[in-house]
Amino acid sequence: MKALFARIVSEWKHVILPGLLGLGMWGALAVAVLDSASVPVPIDAVLAVYIFGHRSTFWIYVLIAAAGSALGGLVPYWIGRAGGELFLLKRINRARFDVLRLRFERQEFLAVMIPSLLPPPAPWKIFVFAAGVFEMRVSLYMLAVFCGRIVRWMALAVLVIKFGTGAVGLITHHALILIAVVSALAIAGFGWWWWRRRRSGKSLLE
Repeated sequence: MKALFARIVSEWKHVILPGLLGLGMWGALAVAVLDSASVPVPIDAVLAVYIFGHRSTFWIYVLIAAAGSALGGLVPYWIGRAGGELFLLKRINRARFDVLRLRFERQEFLAVMIPSLLPPPAPWKIFVFAAGVFEMRVSLYMLAVFCGRIVRWMALAVLVIKFGTGAVGLITHHALILIAVVSALAIAGFGWWWWRRRRSGKSLLE
């Protein structure tokens, strides 16, 4: 598996990446769409090169990549929706399936957004398949993926601008720590937003 991953990264670095870089923002969009559509792409490494080469406008590349990821994510979403429960049960056991169902019943937006902001090895595909299986609204699903990717790649951009493209290695070697930190920040931020929303709603009713 490591040899296969190394070969994929090598091919991207020496063959495909130079061509994509010439496409500018369209290249970033294409890579993000392919990555979310289940095509093996070292998305963080590719996006890091774009960000480092366009540091003054890095946020544009982050936004475009996030939009592409939300668009490409419709592929596994519709696969899950068409396959139904049996499709998901072939990939996870019944206990985990029930846990996923409960998560989507309680807060489907967070159930997709949090996995979307986490770097590998977070099991993103399982959650987007589940979004289709449990028939999450398409617009809300795409928004959740978009928001999660924005947080993830904004964090990547900060590291790349500070440490260079080697920041991808930092993310890879400290993935578990990053997952924990980013998850805590995302949950805290969303909790604050939700509290403000509920408080505002109550005040309007009073």
